[in-house]
Amino acid sequence: MSLAHAILGLLQQKERTGYDLKTDCFDQCIAHLWTADQAQIYRTLDKLVEQGLITCTIEIQRDRPNRKVYHVTAAGNAELTRWLQGSHPLPTIRDPLLVQLFFADQLPNEAVIHLLEQQLAARCERLAECSSIELPALGDVSASRQQVMQRLALELVMQREQTYIDWLKTAIAAIASPMTQPIEQS
Repeated sequence: MSLAHAILGLLQQKERTGYDLKTDCFDQCIAHLWTADQAQIYRTLDKLVEQGLITCTIEIQRDRPNRKVYHVTAAGNAELTRWLQGSHPLPTIRDPLLVQLFFADQLPNEAVIHLLEQQLAARCERLAECSSIELPALGDVSASRQQVMQRLALELVMQREQTYIDWLKTAIAAIASPMTQPIEQS
């Protein structure tokens, strides 16, 4: 997924400033799906303006810097629709923990278990954060179509986190097992 398409989708929902995109969207609304820092967002907004996919209007403000408010153009809507309808290759997930674990045989078991326990705590926290997001449940007839789509995405994120949590517990138990204890060299 490209950051540009995430921004187009967010701007299609509502016109926003770059600051709004960062604080209301990437730090809150879609933080569990996609991350972006302020510099990435502003660089992408500039590129989207150059490409004619969004426009920018400047709102004059007193006692504060002027606001740049971004809007999706017809070309931007068409690009977002094209992207939404296309299939995308499966991503390769870059997970530093898995690379650490791949080479962790040189560490004592206690150090590996500590690393996994830290990750377990972080994953449990993320699952709790996702669980606290207020969206109607699947099957709720009062839910809007947009809420159903958002709930579906959230459900996958929560299932992924739960799967990771279950795997971490299994990994900790496997490493703590007497069978995985290092062989003493004599």
